[in-house]
Amino acid sequence: MSEAVALNVAVLTLSDTRTLAEDRSGDTLVQLLQAAGHQLVARDLIPDDVYRMRAVVSQWIADPSIQVILTTGGTGFSGRDSTPEALRPLFDTEIEGFGETFRQVSWEEIGSSTIQSRALAGLANRTAIFCLPGSTGACKTAWNRILLEQLDSRHRPCNFVGILLHGKQLHS
Repeated sequence: MSEAVALNVAVLTLSDTRTLAEDRSGDTLVQLLQAAGHQLVARDLIPDDVYRMRAVVSQWIADPSIQVILTTGGTGFSGRDSTPEALRPLFDTEIEGFGETFRQVSWEEIGSSTIQSRALAGLANRTAIFCLPGSTGACKTAWNRILLEQLDSRHRPCNFVGILLHGKQLHS
């Protein structure tokens, strides 16, 4: 088996009520990605505002050293939840299977409440963007049931690593 490839990952928490010191979901994602051998290269927490989200994520998409962006928060139906509306226009290609699979595996944990998740993902400039719900449990589910394998170069029959590294660079 070949050696795993470490990806450079940025984590963005979207919250009107939390600070980085209180960001358990972002902390969870950082711990999980680092435990899998990936590198955290950027992290931020901003209010759930369409234009601020687009600005931060656009900057990260343009950064050739970032292969993956994980967002947490803003995927529900409350008045301020606007992650899908903010980020979907940035995608070159939507990864429809991510949202479908996330809701399928979430069904086992939260039943029909999974219908209220608007988790989504896409590719932009060979950067994978995964938009996760804001709960720590949902972040763990997305990572452990989907992202851990799909961001592992050794996973077969396919994974995203080859797509993400083509034309991108890794931090040494």
